[in-house]
Amino acid sequence: MKLVTFRGANRSRNVGAVVSGQVVDVTDIVEALLLPPRSARILDARGMDAPSGMLRLLHAGSQGLDAIAQALAVRPHEGQAIGDTELLAPIPRPGKIIGIGRNYADHAKESGITPFAKPRIIAKLSSSVVGPGAAVHRPVGITKLDYEAELGVVIGAFASQLEATEAFEVVAGYTVLNDVSAREFQFDVTPPQTTFAKSFDGFCPMGPWLVTKDEVGDPQTLGIVCRLNDNVVQQANTADMLFPISQLIAYISRFMTLEPGDVIATGTPAGVGAFRVPPVWLKPGDRVRIDISSVGVLEHSIG
Repeated sequence: MKLVTFRGANRSRNVGAVVSGQVVDVTDIVEALLLPPRSARILDARGMDAPSGMLRLLHAGSQGLDAIAQALAVRPHEGQAIGDTELLAPIPRPGKIIGIGRNYADHAKESGITPFAKPRIIAKLSSSVVGPGAAVHRPVGITKLDYEAELGVVIGAFASQLEATEAFEVVAGYTVLNDVSAREFQFDVTPPQTTFAKSFDGFCPMGPWLVTKDEVGDPQTLGIVCRLNDNVVQQANTADMLFPISQLIAYISRFMTLEPGDVIATGTPAGVGAFRVPPVWLKPGDRVRIDISSVGVLEHSIG
């Protein structure tokens, strides 16, 4: 299934399923879902309220996805055309976004770095998330604004101390994101402020939807193409990852609990603006289009 968060009547934030180019509102099903006892216990222990929207669906796990699939099988697929729908990021506010640095050999090579022996973990703050079609504004004083096309892995269960063979049991699905970065703060200051450089407002366009893992199949066989103003600037395949998704999940879960709605940004291939000769920086009026096969196309502009 393709699942979206969209703007409904009275500016409400609704959950929908994309069926034959239509967005079918399934918010009523999602809000009626009961959370699994384990999720309920963890949330209660943390003093947190039960989530709503897409996060509630992810907390509900496979039973939630099954409920939507069953409903779609019997209810009319009447909705609104996706082109007439205001899509938000599928997960408007993830609990955490975990970035992976230089996870493609060609990107490590272009940056002059020897591939890492273990994944390089980078935090990207969730307040940076915006939806598909957003205008990402270049902050005043920033001139080295860069793009990074990435496959996002969306977590669908609480997970700790996993083995790589168990990793996909906690994956809900996948999305597309752009790890926008202000290179001044990543490369031109000492010490580097990488998290800050990647976490400005709007620096994580995401979408257009969450595609469930059953629809994608093997996530290590997906083509990635990033276009800047219709020119191809990045082109690769997820098979080229140095640390595949199963290893990333296992490694991260050794040290922190993954939670429903967390997103792992799995790294970007070669071709980013910083390492082109001459460098290519995003500027107002630019358009970025990222296409990941079997997942979707994310487009946004620079304002």
